[in-house]
Amino acid sequence: MPRIGPRVKPNAPQLRMALNRVLGDSAKPRFNSNPHRLTTHVTGYPASIRNRMKAAALTHVQLASTFTSTMTNYSGKLIKASPIPDCSSVILVEFARPPVNAFSEGMWGELRIIFDSISRDGAVRAVVLGSSLPKFWTAGLDLIEAAGPNSAITAPMGGDPSRRSLGLSAHILDFQDAISAIERCRQPVVAAVHGLALGLAVDILCACDIRYAAENSNLCIKVRVQTDVKSYEQEVDIGMASDIGTLARISKIVGNESAVRELALTARPFGASEALSIGFVNKVVKGGRDEVLAAAIDTAKLIASKSPIATIGTKHLLLHARDHTVRDSLEYTATWNSLMLQSDDAKDAFAAFTTKKPTVFKPMPKL
Repeated sequence: MPRIGPRVKPNAPQLRMALNRVLGDSAKPRFNSNPHRLTTHVTGYPASIRNRMKAAALTHVQLASTFTSTMTNYSGKLIKASPIPDCSSVILVEFARPPVNAFSEGMWGELRIIFDSISRDGAVRAVVLGSSLPKFWTAGLDLIEAAGPNSAITAPMGGDPSRRSLGLSAHILDFQDAISAIERCRQPVVAAVHGLALGLAVDILCACDIRYAAENSNLCIKVRVQTDVKSYEQEVDIGMASDIGTLARISKIVGNESAVRELALTARPFGASEALSIGFVNKVVKGGRDEVLAAAIDTAKLIASKSPIATIGTKHLLLHARDHTVRDSLEYTATWNSLMLQSDDAKDAFAAFTTKKPTVFKPMPKL
């Protein structure tokens, strides 16, 4: 049985979760007598695919060990994350991979670990997602890496087409899961988009709860590559449908199905005002990066002042309602609130209403 990775310190469930996300149903992970030594059988794939899957699993395990060692500091090498100075319950997460924040595999691996870690932190009540670069939110997928010899897309694969497709499918599902970490984060996530936001940027925005755009925002449901700031106008289109979340989510965000199909099929760029008119964003802020971040932070602070039981429950129930019938959602909400109404938050809120005093809600436990 091959050993995946060096000795690391995350606990067994975290390692098992990381490996399962990479290998899916093909993996049968288990811990032997040494809990820091993860072993697995990977069956059904050619050796080239197995090796690439094991390397991806190792990357996630190593990232987990990095982030779990200092749970109060969520910053990685390519994404910065830190509390707002005057409101420690709000975390600002910023893409930080110059020159254009193009997403490499390491970057979306960091994104997943950061948001999954924040989700388990009971002291955090809201998240703002932005970019540290003044002109770029993100240029999307790093096509230079994607076209490289070690890419899961271009690397030679052994075996027949069916087995090769299973390996590539595992890679796509892993990528989808990383971006979905934003959606499954328990705390509400407020996106503050500015400048160029291309391709994968729209996938990421669709996974956020609230979207604000600076008036200089330029969005596109398209995969492009920019090598540097001076040549950002040079684009490369990929002959494929968007597969990381936009097509699955945007129709449930935007009420205009015709507009969704036009933007997806033509892949033409659209600005902040058009994004507002079709309901993809709910606020356009005059200015650029600093101004839209300030607006998003103000909203995040307001959310953070509310009961965490209420905000977490509201996000959870809205996501459930999106994917279920009205009747199912009503019944589920009744079950959910039959427990949540017994919280101290509800009692404190009712008491504050009668005494006319502000309520200070207790933090959630760290998971």
